[in-house]
Amino acid sequence: MNKFLLTFLFLLLNCDTGNLKVLADLPKALNEVSGTEIISNSDLIWMLNDSGNKPLIYGLEKKGTIIRTLKIDAKNHDWEDLTSDKDGNLYIGDFGNNLSDRKNLTILKVKAEGLKADSKVTIERISFKYPNQKKIPSKKKNRYFDCEAFFYFNGSLYLFTKSRVKGNFGKTDLYKIPAQKGHHEAQFIDTFNTCPDLHCWITSADISENGKKVVLLSQKSVWVFTNFTTDNFLSGDALEYPFNYESQKEGVSFKDKSTLYITDEKAHGSAGNLYEFSIE
Repeated sequence: MNKFLLTFLFLLLNCDTGNLKVLADLPKALNEVSGTEIISNSDLIWMLNDSGNKPLIYGLEKKGTIIRTLKIDAKNHDWEDLTSDKDGNLYIGDFGNNLSDRKNLTILKVKAEGLKADSKVTIERISFKYPNQKKIPSKKKNRYFDCEAFFYFNGSLYLFTKSRVKGNFGKTDLYKIPAQKGHHEAQFIDTFNTCPDLHCWITSADISENGKKVVLLSQKSVWVFTNFTTDNFLSGDALEYPFNYESQKEGVSFKDKSTLYITDEKAHGSAGNLYEFSIE
């Protein structure tokens, strides 16, 4: 393929994705990408796939080439998001829970040195339960215990649930658990509602390096929270940044304080990209 045609296709792709700038077409190995994270002092962007895929995490450079592939010594029940701490440890959120019927909700901690390993990577398990889930499985009207979004902040992990209740898809509950090995009961903090539609459910989250901005991702937009008090991130000012392009977006990470990396799953021959998005 000649250089002119490649340039034309790249521009066409950018046009189709509206205000999302395409940085890379992700490799086939990440067709069901579900989590995206930048780790301190690393040039790689780490990604994973969700349920039904092998227990692998991938380190990519910014043009989409996979540099490292690591096998995690744990099953991929339903991996949904990634986060990291300032020591370079990576956390895998194995808490996808479509039917609100799981009793093995877990976050897998991969220590920083493990990200440099050449063999299967061992992990620490952080398991938890929701304090307000009275029955497992929950009835359809109470399926508020799916989760695809979390981040690390000041020694704790903050989870944002994904509602599976018709007419209330945009509801997300914020919970907190210690970022420590063991079994914990999550602490409920607050609730936020985006909109009632399917395209409004929350699929990823991140916090800026300085801890002053929180973003929640949906298929149709990203919500930015600022001026919050303590660790109730939903108590602050909320501003929605709509996308001009709807797709199955499932990963978000801060590149810097005003720029996000966003990833979406490939579907029907389209999407499956790494994007850049401005929130200035």
